[in-house]
Amino acid sequence: GLVGAETLARLERLTLDLYARAAANCARAGLILADTKFELGLDADGALVLGDEAVTPDSSRLWPADRWSPGQSPPSFDKQYLRDWLDAIGWDHASPPPELPVEVVEGTRRRYVEAHDRIAEVLR
Repeated sequence: GLVGAETLARLERLTLDLYARAAANCARAGLILADTKFELGLDADGALVLGDEAVTPDSSRLWPADRWSPGQSPPSFDKQYLRDWLDAIGWDHASPPPELPVEVVEGTRRRYVEAHDRIAEVLR
């Protein structure tokens, strides 16, 4: 439903602050936080809550800062690797997805773990 202008303004400030903090931490880890999402809601008491994970390879697009250049699509530490594989094999995005080969699962996992490890290291 609608939340009103005051709540909207609060959510806008909060999400921009969260993004700035996350992007700064990612930058310290050598990553560009190209985009992300924050799923926020109100609980039964009206308190603002985070409804899902945030700033992970599943909810964000993470690029290695040292491999990015304008106009290029850099390798990523997110689910884009899996999406690219599905597109390359011609999956129509409507029918049930194909079974994933072990190397695709491992490649996706390796990227997720590396992103985690790089970000976790700067937060220690």
